[in-house]
Amino acid sequence: MGWKTLQFHLLTYWLNIKNKIIMNNKLQKLLTIVTAIIGLIGFYYFARIMMVGDESLENDPEVQASILDPFITFSTTLLIAITALAVVFSLLNLFKNPKVLKRSLLGLGVLAVLLAIAYSMASDAAVSDSLGKVLEDGEAGSVSKWVSTLINYSFILGAIGLVFFLLDFF
Repeated sequence: MGWKTLQFHLLTYWLNIKNKIIMNNKLQKLLTIVTAIIGLIGFYYFARIMMVGDESLENDPEVQASILDPFITFSTTLLIAITALAVVFSLLNLFKNPKVLKRSLLGLGVLAVLLAIAYSMASDAAVSDSLGKVLEDGEAGSVSKWVSTLINYSFILGAIGLVFFLLDFF
């Protein structure tokens, strides 16, 4: 490799790093602006709620509709948008890195096996109190089976977590 070729490679490498830094700065500025706008909107709703007061909000449905409904809509929209962005970027990152995708699918497979074990251990019997009387909405069937499954699943995952927590000390 000649001196000119080495200079060219070093120059292109340096320009590539410089472009990434510039793009990161632009992205950082954009995210800062978006965050500031979201914060200002949130502060606007907070100020409106504080100006009205607790008593008016609790007693007057018109005030609730004019003050709280837009705030709840904004919060719900923001939550959905952020959740969608997190899922999309997580999936994009998984597809860009096949090793990470493989580990993630292996982890999901292990969780599916544990769920199958919890399902096989679950009871679909009716839910009864200490006197043997069937509780309201506690009939036998698939709902009872899935509730029992998820309780067992929580116990299994909790036990695994506790074992790893204890092993971490030793």
